[in-house]
Amino acid sequence: MSTSELSSRISARLAQDIAVGEIACGAHLRAQEVADRYKVSRTPIREAFAALEEQGILRRFPNRGYFVADSIPQNIISEIKEAVDVARDEYQIFAEDWLTDQLPEIVTEQALRQRYNMTKARLSDLLARAAREGWAERKEGYGWRLLPVAKTAEAFDEIYRFRMAIEPAAMLEPSFKLNKEALASLRRTQERMLEGGVNSLPAEKLLDNGATFHEELARMSNNPFFLSALERVNRMRRLMEYRTKIDRQRLTEQCTDHLEIVSLLEQGEVLEASFFMRRHLSSALRRKARTAKFWSMTHQKD
Repeated sequence: MSTSELSSRISARLAQDIAVGEIACGAHLRAQEVADRYKVSRTPIREAFAALEEQGILRRFPNRGYFVADSIPQNIISEIKEAVDVARDEYQIFAEDWLTDQLPEIVTEQALRQRYNMTKARLSDLLARAAREGWAERKEGYGWRLLPVAKTAEAFDEIYRFRMAIEPAAMLEPSFKLNKEALASLRRTQERMLEGGVNSLPAEKLLDNGATFHEELARMSNNPFFLSALERVNRMRRLMEYRTKIDRQRLTEQCTDHLEIVSLLEQGEVLEASFFMRRHLSSALRRKARTAKFWSMTHQKD
């Protein structure tokens, strides 16, 4: 992917995060922090900043950098949100077809464009998101491969029991080391969700915030196998999570649990945090098992 293509996608994602309130008006945007957020280098970030400045979404101040505009024209916000809604619907249909075995494992872009009546650019964005979320990959030479995901209640149950085994253990690794900056960032995200984000953010963003919380703690184990294993199972369960109705009351409880884990770690109570993590996942398993069972029954009827 060229730098210009990547910067265009980054500018679109950044604009979406601003439009839905994930990034507040007036916020100072630092290139490295945004690069870390989207897991890219700073070069496309700088290009994305410049493009958003031209649209009036960002403002640049000499010797200070870029800031989100205090007042963004409502027509621009509406256009961004409409584009988000269209892209979300298209993505959900694509994901639903894969979950319900309506698509083969190997697909071509031409076949997908015909099936979904999409332009090349829109399909490219859709496939890029599927690849980013770990359930599609480009084949060498030609076509795409759709990867295994959790499609049954049994698979969902197995994933959560696996997480109960590895996530508390990751905190007890001899190499586990607290990252205070990462903890502070996780705390801010969870607090923003409790302050209103739980009710206002799109479902995809809420699920992403939850996955990021757990993956960042696994990263502190400094054992790459814990992190890679967790990232993989999170990708495998993501599509079923999208299909189920978001329980925002449950997310409030989840955020409260997350903040308790952060507090324990900040106090150096790692053993207690590990125990609390297992209890947190155990509670999630019971709730998710009921949801996944209902999903599987619905899937069997389809």
